[in-house]
Amino acid sequence: MNTMDHPQSHGDAGARSAPSPRFPQRRAPGAGRLVRGTLAATLSLLLGGCMVGPDYHRPELAMPTQYKELPGWTAATPDAAAAPKGDWWRVFGDPLLDQLEPQVAVSNQTVRQDYANYQQALAEVQEARSSLFPTLGVTGSGTRQRSAGDLSSSASGLRQAISSSGSAEGNVSWAPDLWGKVRRGVEESKATAQASQATFANATLSEQTALATSVIELRVTDADIDLLQKTVEAYQESLRVVTNQGQAGTAAPSDVIAARTQLESAQSSLIALGVSRAKYAHAIAVLVGKTPEELDIPHSSSLPNLPEVPAGLPSTLLQRRPDIAVAERQMAAQNAAIGVAVAAYYPSLSLSAMDGFSQSPLAGLLHIANHVWSLGADVSETVFDGGLRHGQVAAAKAAYEAAEANYRGTVLGALQNVEDDLSGLRILAQQAEVQDAAVRDASRGAEIALNEYQAGTVDYTTAATAQATRLSAEQTALNLRQQRLLDAVSLIGDLGGGWSADQLGDASRHTAQR
Repeated sequence: MNTMDHPQSHGDAGARSAPSPRFPQRRAPGAGRLVRGTLAATLSLLLGGCMVGPDYHRPELAMPTQYKELPGWTAATPDAAAAPKGDWWRVFGDPLLDQLEPQVAVSNQTVRQDYANYQQALAEVQEARSSLFPTLGVTGSGTRQRSAGDLSSSASGLRQAISSSGSAEGNVSWAPDLWGKVRRGVEESKATAQASQATFANATLSEQTALATSVIELRVTDADIDLLQKTVEAYQESLRVVTNQGQAGTAAPSDVIAARTQLESAQSSLIALGVSRAKYAHAIAVLVGKTPEELDIPHSSSLPNLPEVPAGLPSTLLQRRPDIAVAERQMAAQNAAIGVAVAAYYPSLSLSAMDGFSQSPLAGLLHIANHVWSLGADVSETVFDGGLRHGQVAAAKAAYEAAEANYRGTVLGALQNVEDDLSGLRILAQQAEVQDAAVRDASRGAEIALNEYQAGTVDYTTAATAQATRLSAEQTALNLRQQRLLDAVSLIGDLGGGWSADQLGDASRHTAQR
């Protein structure tokens, strides 16, 4: 039986407990079999108890059939061969990413923290489940005492009496889950543990994408350093030409100063890039759980590849995004909490039994004549609580509604993230084509202007302006490349990387592999 209703005739708080009958018996052969038989029958009867509160059903969401920004992108099912999964960073073809990304799941401190939280949640599931089973205990005691006896007429005076006693007993206590309060609590703990597992996966994915972002920014900084070094060499050559012409009297002193200023500005910018590169290298070290001194990243002249990422269908986000799984499992936990709150309206029952031996004096303790046993039952029901239970149920329902709104909001946010990534990649690809043409034209214009200056047909300002235009065009093209790479990383992360909600619940295997 599953019901959301609760009895309205129970009133609110105060507690009424039925007497706890005890039936002690001594020297009763076969009583142990009676106790065991009674407990077995009671157990089989009570295990069929009902669960109050609503059963969980994931709410329906109206998902779009495709992404608005999908034109120009390849649709793919979640298991498509081209879709990123597992070591998704390998699509960028960068050796540093391939080397460092696996370390994030092992050494990143944020990931380790969420993993510990997940292990705590698993332990709490075990703790909640333990309430479904009886508690068994064994006690034993022995006493030896000396007491004063009667005065005797003998010369010995006061006579001492020494006696011994002991007992050995086993006891069982159990509170059967008549209304499903414990089982709803187990459901809540399981859902919370799965939410913690998804949080752990989400933290891993977030830190992996952060590492990929930092590596891309480092690589782009290296490329910018290379570009400025070539620019400095070109400006040094221009200064040499202008200086020679100034010494020959064919160039004005202001042209020499302008050429020197242009060179020094480029050199200053080149030095400033060292600060950015150091910060990216330090961030990379921390992301893989190292101190900045432990990781030395050499300069590289190559940029990561720009991959084509199949976007899939919007509905796949419900399975591939760990943050959506977190929100959905939190919603399931709050639903189970309603059942826990509703169960407080119903009476509770606890059973106990004892079986053992007791004897004074101690000799012959385990003889059948010293056998003792008892059975007991406690029943309690709250008749008045000033609205406590009503408030707890209302609070649990409100918490569920908040969790549902959070789930729907998380899904909407996920759709927005992917649309932003797709639009960014699409628009930036168009801009990159135009910018590449601008770089070619600016490079050709700088060469022509410098040749014309050397021929004396234009002044140096024209040549300097053309060189500055070329540098600006090349840096813009490099920045576009960087943004496209970052959007690709963001898209992979917003699609869930290689994660799937099917991994939830397989805690034993996950723990073993860890």
